[in-house]
Amino acid sequence: MEMKYSGKAKGGYARAAKLTAEERKIIAQKAAKERWEGSSLLKETHKGTLKIGDIKIPCAVLDNGIRVLRERSVATAFGKKGGGAHWKRKKNAQNGALLPEYVSAQNLQGYISDEVNKKLTNPISYIAAAGSKAWGLPAILLPEICDIWLKARENGALSDIQLLTASQAEIILKGFAHIGIIALVDEATGYQEIRPKEALQAYLEMIVRKELAAWAKKFPDEFYKNIYELKGWIWPGMKKNRFSIVARYTTDLVYERIAPDLLQELEKRSPQDEHGRRKNKLHQWLTEDVGNPMLAQHLHSLIMFQRLAISNGFGWKRFVKMVDKVLPKKYSTLELPTNLEPDATEL
Repeated sequence: MEMKYSGKAKGGYARAAKLTAEERKIIAQKAAKERWEGSSLLKETHKGTLKIGDIKIPCAVLDNGIRVLRERSVATAFGKKGGGAHWKRKKNAQNGALLPEYVSAQNLQGYISDEVNKKLTNPISYIAAAGSKAWGLPAILLPEICDIWLKARENGALSDIQLLTASQAEIILKGFAHIGIIALVDEATGYQEIRPKEALQAYLEMIVRKELAAWAKKFPDEFYKNIYELKGWIWPGMKKNRFSIVARYTTDLVYERIAPDLLQELEKRSPQDEHGRRKNKLHQWLTEDVGNPMLAQHLHSLIMFQRLAISNGFGWKRFVKMVDKVLPKKYSTLELPTNLEPDATEL
């Protein structure tokens, strides 16, 4: 049935019929921008595509400095359809929260912390550069999502089909360190070119606390046991003092790779005495909400690579090269010494 128009409508449809697809797209984007003009929503200032192997996730930096990943594409990265409304969410039977489909399975709920649950159920709405409304997840949440799947797999809680998603999570996790996701988004969007000079210090302030926390065990025994196995040393157990060189390995593998200038900031808080000892452990200065989770995630990644190296019969040098490639030092290209052996007196 042929539609008939009159007056302004007739002229409008006639004009639209003469426009190319590209011209119509530009007009639509302009209209969308005007519609959101003056909106209190956050706005996208830089955009790009985060590439992790064959996985591509659109990402952006918002006008308040938050780095986000397009929520639908995160679903796609985990092998889910991600189509339809962002709304592809399912209710968590425990608290009624709407979770994304890639973490909504009931057998995953015990592995989702309250903090991560809150972020997953409250995606960030913002105005994309084209003027349309978009939803994103904080970029630093991606390693947390991967960890949910890997912990569930480690505990044998997944079905055969879910194991495929866990394998995808492992691929993603190998692509970056927890803090590395911020640098990757900045590189993809070009934001690092204009990032405020104070941004790094502001970020460190989120990681490093102002007052010393009480000591609590942060480093799993397995981390040190695996170092000994990779070096070909006899493991004496945690009750005996470790070789002094292990402290240097810990500094290199952990604190120099979590965030730029983090080691220097922590060392300023706990300076060495005349004997080269520190009154406190460096990790006691990490903040509870940001620093400690980053340390935990980084150690989880390191232990995963340790297990991978050991299971494949690799030694210390091969392991370090794996770490250098996937979890490089921040602003450094130096390799961890691999030829240092303990003195006999340290046995």
